[in-house]
This record gives sequence, structure tokens and C-alpha cells, in this order.
Amino acid sequence: MSLFKKQVKVAESFSEDADAIIAQADTLAFTKSLPDGLNRLILSSPPYNIGKAYERQVPIEDYLEQMQPLLVELVRVLASNGSLCWQVGNHVDDGEIFPLDVFFYHRFKKLGLQLRNRIVWHFDHGLHATHRFSGRYETLLWFTKTDDYIFHLDPIRVPSKYPGKTHFKGDKKGKPSGNPLGKNPSDYWSFMQEEWASGLWEFPNVKANHPEKMAHPCQFPIELVERCVLSMTNPGDWVFDPYAGAGSTIVGALKNERRGIGAERVAEYCALTRKRIELLSAGELRTRPVGKPVHQPSGREKVSQIPLSWSLNPVT
Repeated sequence: MSLFKKQVKVAESFSEDADAIIAQADTLAFTKSLPDGLNRLILSSPPYNIGKAYERQVPIEDYLEQMQPLLVELVRVLASNGSLCWQVGNHVDDGEIFPLDVFFYHRFKKLGLQLRNRIVWHFDHGLHATHRFSGRYETLLWFTKTDDYIFHLDPIRVPSKYPGKTHFKGDKKGKPSGNPLGKNPSDYWSFMQEEWASGLWEFPNVKANHPEKMAHPCQFPIELVERCVLSMTNPGDWVFDPYAGAGSTIVGALKNERRGIGAERVAEYCALTRKRIELLSAGELRTRPVGKPVHQPSGREKVSQIPLSWSLNPVT
């Protein structure tokens, strides 16, 4: 039964009977409490160490050493045929750029993971730099634990650029030359207009006018989550986000009949995640439809978000 049509059972600590687990906890301590090999997919965007409200900026070497114990635990709780998707940008220190994917690659590689794709996530809007070119992309590192991993291409295919193209010679002359379900979306995800029709991985980052926008400064678009969930897991699998934030990973998992786990220190963000699950269960959660053209701002938009002062009814 679709989770849109039933109550979602939410727990605060690990429970095999839960549909979702929202732990207000230190992520390392919580991850240590999870069973070995539990998660088919670990998907997260860790703090970038750039001084956001929820982090304290430290030298890059200290930041990476602080992260290392968690990385070890993430590999432990990843299923043997599972995937780890680590979405990062750049650490900036005194105007110098440190590409975090480079640093994390070597650490995950030493822990035995294998890199399957380095996906470039391009977007058209963001902060404007004055002493260098403005950053308009981030990267998602897709690792697997072994060579025997889950990957479903058909659910995430995009329309072919020339869907009616046929072979012009040989035994297959006149027959379709491409897969009738569409083509592989590639390792370049672009945030542009008419995204689905263009055949690229195109969905906007979550800014003020995005229907999913809430009171969180760095929020995953659910479309990004869904592409990973549909291609790298099966229904009923556990999907874990060690830095859950406003819960997009959990929502994207539940929306597609998987189970979600998230660890988050901030109580307000845990409450927001519960509210989003409550709305999802009632069929009332606003999400951005795949294929909708990316909004072009006029400069007159007002921020619309779910306020932290909402009354949050428990979800059982």
C-alpha cells in the first residue's frame, strides 16, 4: 500500500517496525547504534565547514579528522550491495577554494568504497562572488561497497532527444535505435528550464520561491533524493541521512515506499521533518513536480515557508 494512503509510523530510535526514524541526536553517536549493513542507501550533504548557523568553521585538516569516525561508521552500516551518495560543495578559507569531493574521495577509498560516478549538479542561481567566478555547481560522489550493487536505470530514464530515430541500415534498419523508455540521464544534472524535456537532470536548488522551502538554510530538493532512491534501492529498503536537516531524504524515501532514517541535532528541524511526513501521509505535502520549468525570479518574491511556530501533531 502506498504510504500516501496510510499513517506513517515514526520512531525516535531504531525500530524494525518503523516506517521512518527521526533521531534528535549527535549523528556519530546515533550511527553507532545502528546495525551492521542496515542501509541500502546512505544519502547526505554534510556540513561544508563554511560557517553556516549549524556549524563552527575550523581548519580543513581538523574538519576532515572530525568527520573520519563518522565515515568509518557509515561504511559499517552500509549494506554489501548498497550505495553511499555524498553531496558536497567547496570549503572556502580566506578566499581559497578547497573542493571537498577531492578530500572525501580519498577517505572513502581508503575505507574500501568504490566510486561509480562523480555527478556534477549545476544550478543557475546562488551567491555572487566578487573576487572569483561565482560558484554554480556542486558534486555528488556515488560510491558502492562492492561490485555487486543495486542499480535500476529504467525508473530514472529521461526522454531521448530524438525519440523517433531509427537504424538506417543493417538487420535493424527501420527499427528504433534507442531504448523506448528513454535514455540514461548521465552524470551531469543541470538546473535549467524545461528540464525533463531536455533530457538532462534538471531541478532547482531549494530557494525562497520553491514549493518545498522551509526554515532550513541548506535544503535538499526531493527530486534529487528520488533519483537516487529509485535507482539504488528496492521498495522497503532503509535509506539513511546522517545530516537530515529538514528531512528531504526521509520524505523522498517514504514517497517511494522505502523507509527513511535521519539524525539531526536541531529540535526545530526534527519537528519540520515530522510535519512534512504528516502532510505526506495526508496527501497534502507540496513538492515540485518533475518537469516543471525552473522559476525565473523577478526580484519581487516573498519568502514562503513553513514557520517553526506551527502546531505539530504527533505522527504515529
